[in-house]
Amino acid sequence: MRIMRAAYASSFDADNPLAGLVVGDRPEPVLPDPDWVTVRVQASSLNHHDIWSLRGVGLAAERLPMILGCDAAGVDPDGNEVVVYPIVVDPDDPRGMSILSEHHQGTLAERVAVPRDNLVPKPAELSFADVACLPTAWLTAYRMLTTKGRVAEADAVLVQGAGGGVATAAVVLGLALGKRVYATSRDAGKRDRIAELGATAVEPGARLPERVDVVIETVGAATFDHSLKSAAPGARIVVSGATAGHNATVNLRRVFAMQLEIVGTSMGTPGELAELLQLCVDRGIRPVVDEVVPFSRVQDAFARLHSGDVFGKVVVDHSA
Repeated sequence: MRIMRAAYASSFDADNPLAGLVVGDRPEPVLPDPDWVTVRVQASSLNHHDIWSLRGVGLAAERLPMILGCDAAGVDPDGNEVVVYPIVVDPDDPRGMSILSEHHQGTLAERVAVPRDNLVPKPAELSFADVACLPTAWLTAYRMLTTKGRVAEADAVLVQGAGGGVATAAVVLGLALGKRVYATSRDAGKRDRIAELGATAVEPGARLPERVDVVIETVGAATFDHSLKSAAPGARIVVSGATAGHNATVNLRRVFAMQLEIVGTSMGTPGELAELLQLCVDRGIRPVVDEVVPFSRVQDAFARLHSGDVFGKVVVDHSA
């Protein structure tokens, strides 16, 4: 049996999730189907999904040990540089699909097995570190703005809780698409970073200079009333997360009186990932990276993400 280095969940701890993180040897991937291939990983990035997995949320105990990681870019068996789309059709999951590191081993390893159809060509203009940020957080933000939020019809966008991967991506993409972008953060330092990107940074709950046509909502209960009050008539409030509570109070009178749309979404399609990659090339967009960490320090990368101090993505360089 051939082995490889990997970062994996060995146990769950709801209070101290990093206690179950192990960096060590794991078997190299075994292809479950002739349509699957093995990708040699050059770079990956972390998501809060990885922390939740270490807490035992979305990952069953019988699947341990599980290699973590959803996002990756690397080289396929034919020598092509590719980006890995992380969603796998999965009849064993109630949703009919799962994300890498739930039922199938993840990307924080030297190699990862995925369906061949999950490989999207990497543009030469973008680095492995850049594209490794895109398949989960940036793709989610892109779909929130375009497919669900219909941002082409909008003039102004509000992004709640900028600093995290999805919200920060939404700020950058909204600006690149020519919209006026407002973004909230409790952290004064992050508000300064938001302003440097070109958005108008405001404190949570602050009244905006105008009502917006699209709200990007990943925070949840803590900000949802502000999202409703900030929405223009006919606006779309697009929800893809609830980091600060999922039981939000919704003023239904405002919803029907303002004819608001509250839309849920998650991730995106391989086609949308290809569109996002091309948009990054055409508009000169590069992901906001908090830190690039060599694989030898992957535990530091997890600690950085878990600290809550990140602004943008934490990238793991597998060549270092």
